[in-house]
Amino acid sequence: MNSADDFSRLELNLPACTRNYRYFRSLLEAETKMLVLVKANAYGHGAVEFASMMWQAGADYLAVALPLEGIELRRAGISLPILVLTSGTDFFEEMIQYNLEPSIPNLETLKALVAVLKERGVKDFPIHIKLDTGMHRLGFMPGELQDLFEYLQDCGDVVRVLSVFSHLAVAEDPEQDEFTLGQIKCFEAGATALGAALGYKPLWHILNSAGIERFPQYQFDMVRLGIGIYGISALPSVHLAPVASLKVKILQIKELGPGDGTIGYGRHGHIAASGTKIATIPCGYADGLDRHLGRGNASFSVNGHRAPTIGNICMDMCMLDVTGIPCAVGDTVTIFGADPTVSELAGILGTIPYEILTSVPRRIERVIVRR
Repeated sequence: MNSADDFSRLELNLPACTRNYRYFRSLLEAETKMLVLVKANAYGHGAVEFASMMWQAGADYLAVALPLEGIELRRAGISLPILVLTSGTDFFEEMIQYNLEPSIPNLETLKALVAVLKERGVKDFPIHIKLDTGMHRLGFMPGELQDLFEYLQDCGDVVRVLSVFSHLAVAEDPEQDEFTLGQIKCFEAGATALGAALGYKPLWHILNSAGIERFPQYQFDMVRLGIGIYGISALPSVHLAPVASLKVKILQIKELGPGDGTIGYGRHGHIAASGTKIATIPCGYADGLDRHLGRGNASFSVNGHRAPTIGNICMDMCMLDVTGIPCAVGDTVTIFGADPTVSELAGILGTIPYEILTSVPRRIERVIVRR
């Protein structure tokens, strides 16, 4: 089997990741816990690889979206506490088995979990209560809290609430700070009432990456670090280090003249009157390279030069116009990383960096770079 350096790989820069982590850690009090989001295959970075890096960096908690994501980490030997944000009601047996901690967004989910716990004779099972403070996706509305409190008291020692949390919808947008502060106020009221009903105080957490940067005064007991750890800041003045770099090798180079026709599917790649040199690389839309980046809409880095796409992006390959660029078969092409950045590609597509990062499939090997 060839090494990762011989073909396509997503490089994960450990020093960059550590610097980003330390930046966010510097905004917090020493006692504030740090939860790191590794859902969606760690935002496309590789869940097991990135969870290991976060464990090494000093994270207190991890969070995933689905139970199966948590099970993958446990099977890989990750022993940090893991919060499952969308636990559903179908995997409680497995969550008990693998010591995963479910988010509870409604009374129906809690009742289903308690039924399984009672059947198995489990006591003090850790849960996290989700409050809806205005995003209206998941969580208990303020008017539903009294029923929650009464049911928790009826449960006795079957469950133990480790934390209460909510999610900010627009923490990155200064023009909507009034809404964000209203969410925080609503959260404080709900969390206070929950603690009074329980007779003990669970951990409080509401800040996401943008919240950590813009509202550190509301860090409470824990914060949830997501896109920030991967190198995207909510502050224009802050330049975090990109952790992931998608790199591929040139497969073939062709020197084409005006009489050689066109390039690619649909014949949308046109050869210049003076001739065009193209490089074919093993990265297509099956590798997360959006087709709208084709036909010259984006350019990638080849030996320190930008080479625009030419023609349509294929499933497994695309072509670059490398006219005037010194390059050879086997040279490295950077799709995104330091140059171009994932934010640049997101801007071209009119989307957010999250979508590009999470589009990189598992067939691209993740490689941790330690220097």
